[in-house]
Amino acid sequence: MSTPDFLTSAKRTITLEASAVTNLLNHLDQNFIDACQLMLNCRGRVIVTGMGKSGHIGKKIAATLASTGTPAFFVHPGEASHGDLGMITPEDVVIALSNSGETAEVVTIIPLLKRMNAPFISITANKTSTLSKTSAANLHIGVEEEACPLGLAPTSSTTAQLVLGDALAIALLEAKGFSAEDFAFSHPGGTLGRRLLLKVSDIMHTGDATPCVTSGTLLKEALLEVTHKRLGMTAVVNSQSQLIGIFTDGDLRRSLDNNVNLHNSLIDDVMTPNGTTVTADMLAAECLQIMETKKINALIVTNETNQPIGALNMHDLLKAGVI
Repeated sequence: MSTPDFLTSAKRTITLEASAVTNLLNHLDQNFIDACQLMLNCRGRVIVTGMGKSGHIGKKIAATLASTGTPAFFVHPGEASHGDLGMITPEDVVIALSNSGETAEVVTIIPLLKRMNAPFISITANKTSTLSKTSAANLHIGVEEEACPLGLAPTSSTTAQLVLGDALAIALLEAKGFSAEDFAFSHPGGTLGRRLLLKVSDIMHTGDATPCVTSGTLLKEALLEVTHKRLGMTAVVNSQSQLIGIFTDGDLRRSLDNNVNLHNSLIDDVMTPNGTTVTADMLAAECLQIMETKKINALIVTNETNQPIGALNMHDLLKAGVI
């Protein structure tokens, strides 16, 4: 036997599947608009169904819809005929996947969907199939050749189904104005959720843990405050407790370079006037961007009257999983 040419085989498969995906552009028509409108107007959920490999693709489509603002779940068509059809209501919209459009388990439930007046969308490669002709909107994938050289294993067709499902999900996402924050609410356990949902108020140091000294404080006393609070800086306030400056490790290094007397100098002489601040309702991810842009490691949190109410540093963001 000759040595298999794995690379040639892989390139052929990728080329055929890429062609199948690109060819979808030629099949997008009013049916796609109708399908999107049905799903957008749906007062229930989107139910996705399909057998075999189409079923696996259907599960992924349902998961993508659910995570992008369109409530959806997968129902196995075989189980639907044995009780699971009760999961579907007249307010739902069904998406049925079948390359041939004649899959028995899927076709069997069509009369029942019609009887309950639940509209369904079909994704098929056969425009004249039972599914195609009876659906409210048929999305034609038009795949003429599978990547499988035997023409048996669903490959190009399932890839096209998957991409078409993504196209539906993203079209609905944009139509609904679904935001990154909305997405994070569906993914609170992941890094993205933490980055998008965590606010400054959730991680900042408050009360006595906030480093703060008043105007006129000796530099050596301010250094003790920086050391004790362990945030690498301290806020400087006036008699009305309003922020007038920030003193950081960087300011200390500059003071040493300028031979400033650490024992006799006042904090007012070496602080950075005003300084960069954030508010408690800001996203922690915004703080990270500010720190990276300004190349600083800590921030003071102020209220609407410019009074310090908290502080945080890069370590707090790292500990919270924002970085």
